[in-house]
Amino acid sequence: MPDRIFNVLFLCTGNTARSVLAESILQKLGAGRFNAYSAGSQPKGVVNPFTLKVLAAMEYPSEGLRSKSWEEFVMPGAPKMDFVITVCDNAAGETCPVWPGQPMSAHWGIEDPAAVEGTDVDKERAFSTASKYMKNRIVAFTSLPMTSISSMALAKSVQDIGRMEGSSS
Repeated sequence: MPDRIFNVLFLCTGNTARSVLAESILQKLGAGRFNAYSAGSQPKGVVNPFTLKVLAAMEYPSEGLRSKSWEEFVMPGAPKMDFVITVCDNAAGETCPVWPGQPMSAHWGIEDPAAVEGTDVDKERAFSTASKYMKNRIVAFTSLPMTSISSMALAKSVQDIGRMEGSSS
């Protein structure tokens, strides 16, 4: 099977932190093999400033990142997703739209860094921790033999990644 580029959509409720972190990290680590997207069921319309600060510190791309609705990805002309991954427990429990093409789905729950209260140092630490856990999962994900294992084994592997250290569920 020829090499192809896989489309991955990361979902969260507000699309301000975890899903945006995942989009940026996969954009860099999966360049040439994956297209990364993020969206929310109830997007807040703005990316959390700590998300952008942590991405900049880690030298991950932030240009073009925005908080957007998952409805954008069920519209005509939207990219067909190969994987849809929820990264917050709220989004995992919501009724998602019907995704064209029936992509593989998984839940990679990570504690919400935006929910952390305290000083800016405390908040930035929470975002750094969430990005570390997300990066570890994305490294495992990009290491999967996408085209050489059965779809059932691939689906199980993608789901198992959600149980790595840092899982909120």
